[in-house]
Amino acid sequence: MQADAILPDVLAPGLRLVLCGSAAGTRSAQVGAYYAGPGNRFWPLLWRLGLTPRQLAPDEFGDVLAYGIGLTDLAKTVSGPDAHLAKGSDDPQGLRRRIRVCEPAILAFNGKRPAEAYLRRKAAFGLQPETIGPTRIFVLPSTSRANARFTEQPWHDLAALLASLREFGQNTEPAARSR
Repeated sequence: MQADAILPDVLAPGLRLVLCGSAAGTRSAQVGAYYAGPGNRFWPLLWRLGLTPRQLAPDEFGDVLAYGIGLTDLAKTVSGPDAHLAKGSDDPQGLRRRIRVCEPAILAFNGKRPAEAYLRRKAAFGLQPETIGPTRIFVLPSTSRANARFTEQPWHDLAALLASLREFGQNTEPAARSR
């Protein structure tokens, strides 16, 4: 983790999924927990999709490792709404390094803004043609309450992709059981 990171990375080798947001939201930075903003759909959605066996609270963010899930942000040293993030605060090279080290099956961006900043192009929701080594890239609608056009379907598509990878035995076991 960078010394000046707002939130620590929750990463380990062999994860099935790493979720990457833009930056810590205002409330998340205040309490030191991922997706802690009022009305954020993240934690209830992970549970409803069966990615976690129960709904985790934001302060339990480190527990996602037990379910083969990691967390990070594209901009680690700033916080706040996307519209207020300083130009140049994104660190695509840092994200790429972190993903190359842990090599999850899928890196999923929680929102188009971090995905497009990383990919350096417009992106549709869903699986992308680019990879980071063996890691596939997926783009999701942001779970932020501020996203008025939120739709769950791409999240369901991600859950189905993870299930299909598990069926074929591809890098989907939690870190505690891998390598």
